[in-house]
Amino acid sequence: MAAFTIYPAIDMRGGKCVRLLQGDYNKETVYGDSPVAMAEQFAAQGAEWIHMVDLDGAKEGRRVNDRFVIEAVRLGVNVQVGGGIRTEEDIVHYLENGVARVILGSAAISDPPFVKKMLQTYGRRIVIGIDARDGFVATEGWLATSNVKAEELGRMLAEAGAETFIFTDIATDGTLSGPNIAAAVRLAEATGKEVIASGGVSSLDDLRALCQYARQGIGGAIVGKALYTNQFTLAEALKAVSER
Repeated sequence: MAAFTIYPAIDMRGGKCVRLLQGDYNKETVYGDSPVAMAEQFAAQGAEWIHMVDLDGAKEGRRVNDRFVIEAVRLGVNVQVGGGIRTEEDIVHYLENGVARVILGSAAISDPPFVKKMLQTYGRRIVIGIDARDGFVATEGWLATSNVKAEELGRMLAEAGAETFIFTDIATDGTLSGPNIAAAVRLAEATGKEVIASGGVSSLDDLRALCQYARQGIGGAIVGKALYTNQFTLAEALKAVSER
């Protein structure tokens, strides 16, 4: 069976660990004063990867919380980062400081030639984040919705060299209502590439359900609020997917 990876999420805003409800900056809960301390906790529980998002960066279109990302890398864990990455200089800054993968999201809609060039230059170290609202791609920190279907964008970027996608269904994000498995599988099947599911994971059963689609290309899950609200621990999640 194909590998399935759990990505504990650290969303950063104002130097703190936060979660937003459905991407709404006005519906924020603070879960920790230090992103690096949170990364240490996840690493201690066995995380091989950590997913970090610079929410200030996503909103402002520039790197804001990058120093915490670089400190997390020094813990010896793989880090993938998104939010506010708009230029090749941003990408190089992260990769040269040991970040394993850089996520490009809004740029895939606003500047496809740039994203294609970055895929050709950096290959697998570029991950494409596709955030969808009712099947259409959302951009600018989810503040805008495009008229492009998630699968259409995925196919175009797979042809340009993308190997890994992160798919977020905004309707489920931060709601603990269960992931939109069908939509994630559709993207995996449309692209023929690995898709990491994000949004809505609320239980170990959700993770076990996603695992069932590893052969179809679902390569992992990003887990945030469920960990912060103690629905289960990261150690329990890692155990559940290793036992499937």
